[in-house]
Amino acid sequence: MTQTQKTQKALRLGTRRSKLAMAQSGHVADAVRELTGRDVELVEITTYGDTSREHLAQIGGTGVFVTALRDALLRGDVDFAVHSLKDLPTTQPEDLALAAIPRREDPRDVLIGRDGMTLAELTEAAEGGVVRIGTGSPRRMAQLNACARHRGLRLETVPIRGNIDTRIGFVRNGELDAVVLAAAGLNRSGRTDEVTEFLDPDHVLPAPGQGALAIECTAANAELAATLAELDDPLTRVAVTAERSLLAALEAGCSAPVGALADLLADDQVVKEMRLRGVVGATDGSSLVQLSTTGPVPTTQDQAEALGRELADEMLAKGAAGLMGERAH
Repeated sequence: MTQTQKTQKALRLGTRRSKLAMAQSGHVADAVRELTGRDVELVEITTYGDTSREHLAQIGGTGVFVTALRDALLRGDVDFAVHSLKDLPTTQPEDLALAAIPRREDPRDVLIGRDGMTLAELTEAAEGGVVRIGTGSPRRMAQLNACARHRGLRLETVPIRGNIDTRIGFVRNGELDAVVLAAAGLNRSGRTDEVTEFLDPDHVLPAPGQGALAIECTAANAELAATLAELDDPLTRVAVTAERSLLAALEAGCSAPVGALADLLADDQVVKEMRLRGVVGATDGSSLVQLSTTGPVPTTQDQAEALGRELADEMLAKGAAGLMGERAH
């Protein structure tokens, strides 16, 4: 470390206060320390989404976990911020730079069932009774209920909110048979051993951008943006850009029942194609529109966005708009 680096002020990283947010921001802080040689201090910020007890669909969903962080950036209270990418609105403000999207974690959803049981085992143990699964996501509700209808299972999806401990607590105290969470959050929190089943994306597609982080700073701070850009993973960026473009073209917010996943397909360990899958569903599982497209890996943001828009147009032509209810902008 040079003498200049020693005397530079610590970089201030804005983060939500939750254990998960602090854990993932801590990983980014370590990477920035190693990259720059500068100290990084975490600045805890409370967002509206953290304080409201209403379900995301009721409070609008879009931006509720990021607005306070972005306001802190623009006021100069912090130098950069870390978000879960799936929480970001699809329109990027001109005065903020999405400087880096690091390599994505596991994008899948997972089930945490009572007594370590999978969904199939819970259904068998219920002996014809109803299996109660907690989730705060209309997207998960739509796909779980559709899967249950297809397989003749008796499921009840129960709306819940709260942090990881709160949600798992519903299972531990017997209120619910299982809860569904994002694999990435459990991995980053060191709690993967609590997972009883990884849900196949063929049955439950994740939220657009799920498993990825977004590192944001002001557009005016070009030097910091260029430094943070070294943490960017180009393949992750084009994949999540396609997913979020699909979400934007559907004119749906992050609380809408929309799933998307861009898989990078490799041949002899060389990534050659990308498959984009999208789903929109009625929350009761009565109807789904699920389509996919496969093509060359986009080499620019424009190409990735075009791929998402094209698939969204096909989904809208199949009736996707009618399954989203009131659209969240």
